[in-house]
Amino acid sequence: MKNKVVVVALGGNAIIRAKQKGTIDEQKENIRNTAKQIVQLIKQDYKLVITHGNGPQVGNVLLQQEAGIKFGVPVLPLDVCGAETQGWIGYLLQQALLNEAKKNGINLSVGTVITQVLVDINDPAFLNPTKFIGRFYTEEEAKILQKERGFPIKKDSDRGWRRVVPSPKPKGIIEKNLIKTLVKENHLVIASGGGGVPVFLNEENLLEGCEAVIDKDLAAAILGKEVDADILLILTDTDYVYLHYEDKAKRKKITTMTVTDAKKYLKAGHFPPGSMGPKIEAAINFLENGGNVVYITKPEFALSALKEEKGTKIVKG
Repeated sequence: MKNKVVVVALGGNAIIRAKQKGTIDEQKENIRNTAKQIVQLIKQDYKLVITHGNGPQVGNVLLQQEAGIKFGVPVLPLDVCGAETQGWIGYLLQQALLNEAKKNGINLSVGTVITQVLVDINDPAFLNPTKFIGRFYTEEEAKILQKERGFPIKKDSDRGWRRVVPSPKPKGIIEKNLIKTLVKENHLVIASGGGGVPVFLNEENLLEGCEAVIDKDLAAAILGKEVDADILLILTDTDYVYLHYEDKAKRKKITTMTVTDAKKYLKAGHFPPGSMGPKIEAAINFLENGGNVVYITKPEFALSALKEEKGTKIVKG
């Protein structure tokens, strides 16, 4: 396995676990535990690129933006808030990884690349925003926000109204050459956090940020393609991928499946859009664009998955 490039996609539970408030101490502790697993991969001589989610964090930053309005603090757009979370989550990961590496006698070089991810401004997602972000509002609050700020607002089940933003498909990584160079020189890179900062080419063919959210799993697959990764390791809140996951009586774990199997199960509705669906789509995209293998499991089974002792393995075919 020496020198194989692995993109490690950290799910939300690697940073904030279910039922936690998301305090900085909780996040630090979760990241320290995740760092222990990642250092085990470093010991096996894998070259790593780490990506992560930022859903709760960017939602909190948006709340902070709203709270600052009454004090005259200028509001930052969503793309800038996304870049902000890439920075501070990257900082926490860097520190935890350096400390854990030091405990294991490893001289580690690690850095975060604030990553821009190219999207198509003509993507249909911009005409129909569907990604809920931020807090819940009453219907009256939602109407005021929509009128004063121009935000699209939709009802999120029976819990209230929330802002929605587009979720366009990722097309490429702007900083890919930098990331590839760093990986080649044996640096551990943290990149494309939260799916990356969505940018498009304007009429002058120049980069410009936009208020959107890119699915982190789909972005991980693009990142893997752009850096010529061999392996995509998706760490989430389940040890295996399951069929009939919601029905405990019929639930069946999958240890190995092909791309053909994955497409069949996805079409049959086994992998819902809001949970396992994007991860399976990412696996398919990665394997169909040059990747060799995908593993999906919990963070604590990261090394076991690469040894094919735990988790679900997805292969071409």
